[in-house]
Amino acid sequence: MIQRKKMKKLVRDLIIFGSSLVFLIITAIFVWVATIDLPDLNNFESRKVANSTKIFDRTGKVLLYNIHQDIKRTEVPFEEISTYIKQAHIAVEDAHFYEHIGIRPTSIVRAVIENILPGGGSSGGSTITQQVIKNAILTRDRAITRKIKEWILAIKLEQILTKEQILTTYLNESPYGGTMYGVEEASRAYFNKSAKDVGLVEAAYLAAMPQRPSFFSPYGKNRDALEERKNFVLRRMFEAGFITETQMEESQATRLEFQPITESSGKALHFVFYIREYLEEKYGVEALEQGGLQVITTLDYNLQKQHEETLKNYVLKNEPVTGMSNASLVAIDPKTGQILSMIGSRDFFDEKIDGKFNVATQGRQPGSAIKPIVYASLFEKGYTPETVVFDLPTEFNTYCDVSGNPPPGEDKSMCYMPNNYDNEFRGPVSFRSALAQSLNIPAVKALYLTGLDDAISLATQMGIKGLNDKNRLGLTLVLGGGEVSLLDLVSAYGVFATEGVQHATVGILKVTDRDGVVLEEYKERGVRVLQEETARQISSILSDAQARVPAFSLSSPLTYADRSVAVKTGTTQNYRDVWTVGYTPSIVVGLWGGNNNNTSMVRRTSGYILAPLWREVMDISLASSTELEHFTPYTSATSTEFVKPILGGSWCTQTNEGTPIVHDILHWVQKKNPLGPYPENPSLDPQYYHWEYPVQSWLTQNPRVCGNTTPQTPVGTPTTTPF
Repeated sequence: MIQRKKMKKLVRDLIIFGSSLVFLIITAIFVWVATIDLPDLNNFESRKVANSTKIFDRTGKVLLYNIHQDIKRTEVPFEEISTYIKQAHIAVEDAHFYEHIGIRPTSIVRAVIENILPGGGSSGGSTITQQVIKNAILTRDRAITRKIKEWILAIKLEQILTKEQILTTYLNESPYGGTMYGVEEASRAYFNKSAKDVGLVEAAYLAAMPQRPSFFSPYGKNRDALEERKNFVLRRMFEAGFITETQMEESQATRLEFQPITESSGKALHFVFYIREYLEEKYGVEALEQGGLQVITTLDYNLQKQHEETLKNYVLKNEPVTGMSNASLVAIDPKTGQILSMIGSRDFFDEKIDGKFNVATQGRQPGSAIKPIVYASLFEKGYTPETVVFDLPTEFNTYCDVSGNPPPGEDKSMCYMPNNYDNEFRGPVSFRSALAQSLNIPAVKALYLTGLDDAISLATQMGIKGLNDKNRLGLTLVLGGGEVSLLDLVSAYGVFATEGVQHATVGILKVTDRDGVVLEEYKERGVRVLQEETARQISSILSDAQARVPAFSLSSPLTYADRSVAVKTGTTQNYRDVWTVGYTPSIVVGLWGGNNNNTSMVRRTSGYILAPLWREVMDISLASSTELEHFTPYTSATSTEFVKPILGGSWCTQTNEGTPIVHDILHWVQKKNPLGPYPENPSLDPQYYHWEYPVQSWLTQNPRVCGNTTPQTPVGTPTTTPF
């Protein structure tokens, strides 16, 4: 009994203590709330500039861009803002704006849960009122006290201002890309009209931007993502009852063109906005605009300046002759992956060519510039630069006959019988000569031998993204059938320069916040993706000026007499894209040329259109280097070192009676295991007859091809032959 009384007294005391503690906490909160002043909602520009993010070159001394320099904002009253703009922003940002008291407890709980639970994402749960407070507080502190203060201030703001005043403040201060803030400035910049005249589709675009303005920029690489976001806004407007289903569907089917705009001052702006998008994606818009970040990039501004001037002058001077109105450039340090120079177009401010569009980060067909990666995949398996295949007219679709004719009733377009750039055929040719002269038929054979899956896998490991649809690509991949960005292609060539080590491209050396705290810093992270010998083989071929003859003369812009420089060109079949990418052990410089509207240039190859420009910018890039670097030679193979002589370059043997024995490579190797035993029945390979037929036809016209070759019978030679 006594024990029970003691327990009751203890429980009563705990309840009294707990109640008193809760009372004291609530009292303290109310006292705290009473002492909190609302931030000044005026002087928006000065608040932004005070916490501006600054982006510098690699020296930390050249300011490339100030996020809030030359800030643009035109404040307009509630009545001067289109109803569609108001509805679109409410629908996507805060559908219950007119119902809540400044906060929505359910949204807060959901946001807390999502931020706490693993894999729960990061949801702000912010009302429009809270976002107005956030803009005024200007702190990226994520402490719970900051959030509590935000919630309390949002409630307090709702008691002082009307919903219309809060919404007006929000619409006048939201970011819409670059240095543009507020719907009036954005409406005039993007659509050349006042905010009061903006229509439904235009309003949906505007409402799509504020959460990630750099990512959803209509001038960047994510235009399709902007369309999806716009359509999401329209769906939310329909769900909120602002528009009809018909209006939603018609507007979702509409894709508007945006007015070209003139950005604020800055240097290397294509690179700057590439970095800005990265920062926005990693740290969020709030941190980017309010965190006072100091960003030291990898850009060599001295080099960038010279590249910009050279590229612009060359394109403008030669456009009447080449038909090329635009060009893009990327230079990296292959030993680190650091971007030294990036030019997205000949002139960022040139509206005639849509100059703000950064071609360096966009997918374009690479033509023959993709071939070295395919050959690298091939050499990884044991094939060598000396290995011989036959450059003869060859049908690669086995549903068509050996002459390139489809089955009766089928369209001839299903057949695939590529030509070389000069419509000439060279018979037996080594992979060295084939790659150096950019021959198409040996390249397709190389892709077949290594396998599409392995070629795409290696390209991905080397830094190329987007070559995923192998069913669509097929054997055309090696002739540039896929799409790659210049940035990715330059990164991939960097693997050859480093003898097989891949360094992911990086544009930032260091980021600190306004308190000097380091948020990120460059660390070297190389990954070996190629054998040293394979990379050396590719570099040997691409730096072999003699092997490029007759495709390129020894006096071509690609030839360096005093140092090792490897280089490859590429031209698409329709002459819409030309490429030149070259490297030394310490720098990779790549160029794309063409027209942003995708029209064709003159019917000439990259060697004529773009190579002279590449030589100019490469000379500039090498000017500061006093060391004449050279590539490490690979171990050259000879036919006597191979059980299969064809892998070492011997393609013709004779019987004891002097009869030549000549076959294409599928007769001698199992394609997945070239160093293994001879195939017992090579004709089982589906491509065998299509490759062998032109060889035997060629042999009948060239019966004395073996010359004085010593008669020999390779060990393990297959006994079956169809001819």
